[in-house]
Amino acid sequence: MSEPGYLRLHETGELEERVEKLYALLRACTVCPRDCGNDRLAGVLASCASGERPIVSSYTPHFGEEPSLSGTRGAGNVFFGNCNLRCVYCQNYQISQDYPTQKSNEIPVERLAEMTLELQERGCHNIGFVSPTHFAPQMAKAVLLAARRGLKLPIVYNTNAYDSVEVLRLLDGVVDVYLPDFKYADTGAGSLYSKVPDYPLRARAALVEMFRQKGSRLQFDDEGLLRAGLLVRVLVLPNGAAGVGESLSWIAEALSPNVAISLMAQYYPIHRASTNEKYNALNRSITAEEWSEALAALEANGLFNGYQQELDTASKYYRPDFRDRDTPFRDVRDFQ
Repeated sequence: MSEPGYLRLHETGELEERVEKLYALLRACTVCPRDCGNDRLAGVLASCASGERPIVSSYTPHFGEEPSLSGTRGAGNVFFGNCNLRCVYCQNYQISQDYPTQKSNEIPVERLAEMTLELQERGCHNIGFVSPTHFAPQMAKAVLLAARRGLKLPIVYNTNAYDSVEVLRLLDGVVDVYLPDFKYADTGAGSLYSKVPDYPLRARAALVEMFRQKGSRLQFDDEGLLRAGLLVRVLVLPNGAAGVGESLSWIAEALSPNVAISLMAQYYPIHRASTNEKYNALNRSITAEEWSEALAALEANGLFNGYQQELDTASKYYRPDFRDRDTPFRDVRDFQ
């Protein structure tokens, strides 16, 4: 199995050049499609309330990812604070939308690099940066610093897909596994539930770029652990709010029916979706019928690679008071 791409970039000096180009985007921030233009290097916060230093709420071996990421020793997840979306049903809203509290979790990028090395020492199979979009330059610099000190694990970019194509191009070879959500097929849903006006347009452009870099073939090691590729997560929302059928059809037609899909049943109402009448369409878990419709859409579009969650365990597993380590995912079939 080949080594992670960032090590090759590091050897040639290209990784350091990429980091410099990414940091330049912070000067008038265009790191994500919000393009707020604030000078984060001069201490001005972006529209996501993030400055120059990364904010990390926690870092830990994580066992709730897809089996080829969690393995037996866990994915080495680094959970960034703040977010460039404002999802009204965010399961981690205390991390993503409580900006005053998250300010206390601000760290130097050198400390972020140390965290990845600590996760490697603990035996994690990969380094999973969770919600990394608004800290992509800092993430890349941490990878550079950690590579100098012996980091050799694959890098997983676990994103909401509201990403800048320019940034993704600079991350080509830095990221080994793209793990994007594909949240909505409809612009109105993205505006109402995540507070951005153009989610489908931006997410589709991001997925096209990720596919250009990785294609549809996943690379595994001898233990069945994912080393490189693109795995698209699609969360089924109640009342058809996500437009799952349309999103799956677009993936099959615009990318490839061989793209790996992780179809997720874990939704349950939380945060503003559970209390605000404006979001009544999201105030319940999905039904068995809605799940069956999503599965049928997978089959209709010939999307047979990836994972499916089990409906009867998924929403239970993702509740904060549920501590079972057994993943609710199951393989659809062996990846090709």
